[in-house]
Amino acid sequence: MGALDEGHFHEELSNGVKQCCSLELGFEQEPETLTIQDAVRHLLTGLSEDFNREGLKKTPFRVAKALRHGTRGYRLKVKDIVEGALFHEAGLDDGNGHAGGADEPVIVRDLDLFSYCESCLLPFQVKCHVGYVPSGERVLGLSKLSRVADIFAKRLQDPKRLGDEVCSALYHGIKPAGVAVVLQCLHLHVPNLESAFLDPNHQCWVKTLVRSGSGIFENENADAWDDFAVHLRFKGIDVHRIHIKDSTERFWCPSRSSSIPKISCMLESADQELVATVASIIRSLGEDPSRKELVGTPSRYVKWLMNFQNTNLEMELNSYPCGKPNGEVSHNKEQMHSELNISFWSLCEHHLLPFHGVVHIGYLSAAEGGINSVGKSLLQSIVHFYGFKLQLQERLTKQITHTVTSLLGGDVMVVVEASHYCMISRGIEKLGSSTVTCKKLGRFKSDPAVKDMFLQSIPNTKFEG
Repeated sequence: MGALDEGHFHEELSNGVKQCCSLELGFEQEPETLTIQDAVRHLLTGLSEDFNREGLKKTPFRVAKALRHGTRGYRLKVKDIVEGALFHEAGLDDGNGHAGGADEPVIVRDLDLFSYCESCLLPFQVKCHVGYVPSGERVLGLSKLSRVADIFAKRLQDPKRLGDEVCSALYHGIKPAGVAVVLQCLHLHVPNLESAFLDPNHQCWVKTLVRSGSGIFENENADAWDDFAVHLRFKGIDVHRIHIKDSTERFWCPSRSSSIPKISCMLESADQELVATVASIIRSLGEDPSRKELVGTPSRYVKWLMNFQNTNLEMELNSYPCGKPNGEVSHNKEQMHSELNISFWSLCEHHLLPFHGVVHIGYLSAAEGGINSVGKSLLQSIVHFYGFKLQLQERLTKQITHTVTSLLGGDVMVVVEASHYCMISRGIEKLGSSTVTCKKLGRFKSDPAVKDMFLQSIPNTKFEG
């Protein structure tokens, strides 16, 4: 399975990962928390933001809390979970046990986890399927499979290593005949600002499947995988198409993919002070920033973060032709126009975590009017202009609405649908949720029929994960 050595896991099963924080100190006063907060203030300054402004005052603490929650696996012990949850089940060795025979797997499917990518420090989503074949008349409480998987997910991770570590920890902790782990991983691909403008068909997600096995599952062609595969096949997962060695031969993170377009030259060399700042965060989380997989991570994160740098750029709107003529247009000659599913990406100013989604814009104009192709591009530019900043979804919705109104008149409605990573990688850990905000002006606010007509034109939006 290519997992870590047995001695490493015997040590971790007993001792966990060493941390230097004092148990006597409250979380807010722990050295690691204070270090991360100072680092976040430095990063905000690098984004040309004032960390003392309203909306950002508590961001350093929120980020520190989210990061330490999302990497709490470094401070947890597998042994504490496994030892108290092993139960005696007579008959397992001769195949007659009620919990399944010695040659039959016990499988827990669809465990929703998240982890932080070690290459870019952005969260990625995991659907984990884990099973083991009991032996020695021992079975493990089923909830503990999830808790062990979560310990290793709550670290800076790579999908393949995550699968190997979960597999090895369970194998050495409960000593079964074998352990099998299959992970479906989903990584958000946030484009840089240039790509967002140039590539309207940008692919938002990178997906990968990995598997790991130990004991009777160690050989990827072993018959034991057949039983495991049967219980995943109806979910659309073909275990036998996942080759273990493939997972280690290529990078899956978008920040390391050679297919990602180069960002503008001003971002080619990351600010070395900011790079050192990110390295200090990694160290405070319990990791070694000099580990070979992490050496380039601070630089990649800084380059990505600078896409959301606050600028004084002012949009030149007057030169764009729009379909709304000067003067009043009689209502009986007006018709509904809309631009739907304009993709956007932004960064939550409370947690420095991405959120992304689509914007729908509706407006009234003369029947023969409407926005021409240049105008459609302008609406996308407006969305990107306000998206690539530290933002709140509510503010983003309002800013887009008022800017579009200045171009098209007062009859405008904007609906924003978004998925927020701060809903996934903090205490709530609510995967699959989405947030909707809207702003109505003019007849969209005063006439329910006009509002309803626009809302009914919006297609169902399905967010991955």
